[in-house]
Amino acid sequence: MAIDAGADAVMDLSTGGDLDKVRREILKACAVPLGTVPIYQAAIEAISETGALVKMTTEKIFEVIERQAQDGVDFMTLHCGVTQNTLQRLKHQGRVTDIVSRGGVFLTTWMIANNRENPLYEDYDRLLAIAKKYDITLSLGDGLRPGSLADATDRAQIGELVLLGELAQRAWEQDVQAMIEGPGHLPLDQVEYNVLLEKRLCRGAPFYVLGPVVTDIAPGYDHITSAIGGAWAAAAGADFLCYVTPGEHLRLPKVEDVREGVIVTRIAAHAADIVKGVKGAVEWDHKMAQARKDLNWEEQIRLSVNPELARKMREESSPRISDVCTMCGEYCALKLVKKALHPEK
Repeated sequence: MAIDAGADAVMDLSTGGDLDKVRREILKACAVPLGTVPIYQAAIEAISETGALVKMTTEKIFEVIERQAQDGVDFMTLHCGVTQNTLQRLKHQGRVTDIVSRGGVFLTTWMIANNRENPLYEDYDRLLAIAKKYDITLSLGDGLRPGSLADATDRAQIGELVLLGELAQRAWEQDVQAMIEGPGHLPLDQVEYNVLLEKRLCRGAPFYVLGPVVTDIAPGYDHITSAIGGAWAAAAGADFLCYVTPGEHLRLPKVEDVREGVIVTRIAAHAADIVKGVKGAVEWDHKMAQARKDLNWEEQIRLSVNPELARKMREESSPRISDVCTMCGEYCALKLVKKALHPEK
C-alpha cells in the first residue's frame, strides 16, 4: 500500500515473529529502498536467548547489522548519538517525555544497566566498515528527539545533533553515505531553525525529519499535524520526510492508515517542492489549474494526488449537472466568468 500510494522508500520496523523471514519477504516484494532499525532485532533476539535486554552483547548487535546488510537492505537507522555524555545532558536538562525513541530506549536501558558506552558509538569504525562493505547508507538516528512540544530544541536534542554531525563527517571520510534524522515534535515556529541548525552543524548533510508533529493534542489526526510540520521543514531545506499515520500514538496502522499517511506526506513534500522550485512541481499545479478552468474532469482526476478518491467524490456529485460540480452548481464561477470575459468561446 505504501508503494502504491507513492512512497519513495519504506522501512521494516518489525518486533515480532520470524524477523529474518519478515525482512526477506519484504525485500522480495519491495521495488524501492528498504530501511531497517537493527537494534530492534538485536534486542528482541537477546531477550529471547538470554531472558533480558541488558544481557545483549556487542557481538549480537554487530552480528545482526551484518546479517541485515547481507540480506540487501539499503539504509539503517542507527542510534549512534545516544552516549553516556548525551544521556547526562538529558538528565540535567529534565524533560516531560524523556526518551520516546524505541531504539534509543533499548540502548539507554542497556548502557545504564551495564555502565557501558553505546557500542554503536564506541565501535563506530566497525560499523563504518560494514556499511562500506555492503554499500549501506547510515541514517544516524535521533534517539533523543523530543517526544512533545515541551521538550523541543533542548540541550539533549541539540547535543546529540552536534555529535551526529561529527559522525556523518567520519562516515563521508570513509566513503559511506549518511543522513541525519531529526525531530520529532516541534512547535511551528521552531521548525525552520531546526532545519537551519542541522544544515549548519552537520555541514549540509541530508536531513530526514520524523514529521515533525506540530501539536500534541490531535491523536487520530497526526498524519495532518505531521504534514503541516513536514511542509514547513521541507520548504526550509529538509530532504526526506517520514510519514506519520492517523493512528500514530494510538495503535499500529491499518492498511488505509498507511495510504492516508503516505498521501498527505506527499502533499506536504509537493508543497515544499513548489517553494524550492523543483523541476515539474509548479507545472503540475499549472496543468491542474488549466483543467479546472476548462471543466475537464477527467484531466483533473488524472492529475490529482489520489485519483481514486477524486473519481469517487466526483461520481457522488449530482448526475443532473455534468459539466460542473455540486459546490456551485449552475452558479459555477468558472463557467459564468467564461461567458462574461470570453463570450466568443
